[in-house]
Amino acid sequence: MRSNRLKRWAVIPIGLAVAIILAGCTQEQLQGWLPGDAETTNHTSRIIGLWVTSWIVLLAVGLVTWGLIIWAAVVYRRRKGQSGLPVQLRYNLPVEIFYTIVPLILVLGFFAFTARDQAAIEEPTANPDVQIEVFGKRWAWDFNYVTDDAYYSGVQADFNPDGSIDTDNLPVLVLPVDKTVEIKIESRDVIHSFWVVDFLYKKDMIPGKSNYMYFTPTKIGTYAGKCAELCGEYHSLMLFTVEVVSQEDYDAYIESLKAGEYAPYGGEGQIGADFNVNQNLPGNGSSTED
Repeated sequence: MRSNRLKRWAVIPIGLAVAIILAGCTQEQLQGWLPGDAETTNHTSRIIGLWVTSWIVLLAVGLVTWGLIIWAAVVYRRRKGQSGLPVQLRYNLPVEIFYTIVPLILVLGFFAFTARDQAAIEEPTANPDVQIEVFGKRWAWDFNYVTDDAYYSGVQADFNPDGSIDTDNLPVLVLPVDKTVEIKIESRDVIHSFWVVDFLYKKDMIPGKSNYMYFTPTKIGTYAGKCAELCGEYHSLMLFTVEVVSQEDYDAYIESLKAGEYAPYGGEGQIGADFNVNQNLPGNGSSTED
């Protein structure tokens, strides 16, 4: 009876704690404190789901581990009047099977779900609506709008008089909402990494190698982008902005590029590999290709 009373009293604070925690969760907490939200692109909900589910599993493992540690410390503590070492055990087969099989299942599970989601995210889009080529360069970005035969060449971020970064003059990549996008990712010099923070995905830019990203932006807005690979002295200033706009605004922007409104930074045509620093790499017109 005493044991039953203790169990009933234990259920009350545990139930209250769980209710308070669940009721107090904000949207930010529900998505694991990741930036953006599930509606930013067609892939962000999948990424958030993988992240949050992984943390739930890991927290459950942590609670079991901490519980076993505390239980062992309490149950097998030295009592008053005891001396010497307690009975020593060489092994415990059930426990050893448990801590071998369970981690194996967890690792295989994490691998399987990660491989599944990565394969879905990396699946090439057939006949994308918009094809864009992005060049990373120390320490800025060039954007080729391949489908629309226009380009924008960015410059490195600068500072305001008060020491803050001038975000008004960053290179801008404009994308139409709800249109499939293929981005071909290149580097002009060293390894960079193309990262739109709220898109929850990044891709390395490797000299002499083309990488690709496929996604559909699904929410109009302005998103911060940056290089995610340490690439030299001004790596922290290698910033850009992504603007997801309506199809009409996208078409108007392309026309303004072609009309020379952004000259000398933007215009009609494409800027290619002839501006690459490493001219001896494959794909840059090196003599080995001849």
